[in-house]
Amino acid sequence: MATDTPLRPADSAAYDDDRGGSQSRPAPPAYGWAPRLRRLIGIEEGLLSWVPEERPRYAWYGALVVNTALLGAISMVLALSSFRSDLPLAAVLGVAVVWFWVILALDSWLVSSTHGTGVRKWTLLARFFLSVLLGLFIAEPILFQIFDKEIRQEIAVGNEQRVADYRGMLVSCNPTDGAATTDRAECARYQLKVAGSPAELARQIDTNSDRAAALRTQVAGINKTLNGKLATEQRLCGPKYWIWRGGVRDVTITCERARKATSEYEKNSKVKTYEKQLEDMVAEGRALSARKDRAADGYQPVLQKAIDDKTRQRAADLDTDGILTRAHGLKEVAESDGFALFLTIVLHLLLLCLDAMPVLAKVLSGATSYDTLLGARHRTSRKLYTEELEVQQTCARLEHDVRRHRVQLDTADRMSRLDQEYQRAQAERAAAERAELDARMERIMRTRGTGTGTGTLV
Repeated sequence: MATDTPLRPADSAAYDDDRGGSQSRPAPPAYGWAPRLRRLIGIEEGLLSWVPEERPRYAWYGALVVNTALLGAISMVLALSSFRSDLPLAAVLGVAVVWFWVILALDSWLVSSTHGTGVRKWTLLARFFLSVLLGLFIAEPILFQIFDKEIRQEIAVGNEQRVADYRGMLVSCNPTDGAATTDRAECARYQLKVAGSPAELARQIDTNSDRAAALRTQVAGINKTLNGKLATEQRLCGPKYWIWRGGVRDVTITCERARKATSEYEKNSKVKTYEKQLEDMVAEGRALSARKDRAADGYQPVLQKAIDDKTRQRAADLDTDGILTRAHGLKEVAESDGFALFLTIVLHLLLLCLDAMPVLAKVLSGATSYDTLLGARHRTSRKLYTEELEVQQTCARLEHDVRRHRVQLDTADRMSRLDQEYQRAQAERAAAERAELDARMERIMRTRGTGTGTGTLV
């Protein structure tokens, strides 16, 4: 019968209708490095055995992923050796190995997620965009090494110009005569504090003169008031106001009060202290004037040394190997020469294509026979899974029906037993009641029979 015919296993079925063909499908399993490369990009050898002609394509596809990871590791080594030359070799190699694994895992995921005919074009473009971003990060250190000599030269020239501009601003904002430049907004960051400048001494002399003039005015006012009090004292204590006291001439109480007021004012006004401070200010003014006369010859060398120190510090602070500095240097090199700009663009595109080649190859090659088979298997798997869910649902529903029927039968059986027990109990109660009634009737009848016999004898 047809139903008794054994089915041919799927792994031994012929690929095409030509039963007499020399090539049978699936092909024998492959060994060596090629299956490992294909395994990196998520290829299933069992499914690929049905289309063995796709094996070389996917083997080289896996090689592209490995090459991209190697290129990323080399780029990381170049970047660390350029930007962090103080790192030991072991640390550099360790970081490069970790970066190799990161790039390999990321590219493997990007490629393995594109297998099958159900992949949409926009998802491929999104993966390609991600690979381009990754390629930019990998390509820059390599470009820095290609144009290393030109970049270093451009950085050196730029730093020299920056140092020269900085020195020019220091010289412009710090004149040799020490004149103030605070009114110039561009000099806010370039003013030096050098002690002993003629302008600074002149400002100190002016300040001292102003303070001395103010103190002189204050002293003059105090002396004027004091002279007035002394004049009043002399007038009140003159012979004109003497009086006889104890047989001798003496001053009046008003004179004594005037003397006391004069003494207290002289003491409280601190005129002697102010006069001493005024003398010190006058002496300080003479000393500052003398220093100003000598500062013209000694200030310029001190100022020049301060400018030289600041210039050397500025030159030492300028970066020569930072990633931003080298990127700016690469931009300057590209902008300074048309051929250099052309080479930069070409190398950028070449390195980007190399870095994005795993996904770019998928975009260019389109769907392959393996993708068709994988898509068919995915559709079949989804269909089988849907059917399996339906079977499980049907089985679960039937199992629930069985359990419901079992519960219903059990319920009916228990209800029947309860009815029987109830009827038996009712019958037992009825029998007990009839027995009790019979016994009572028997006693009554026996009692009546006894009474009748006795009355007859009497």
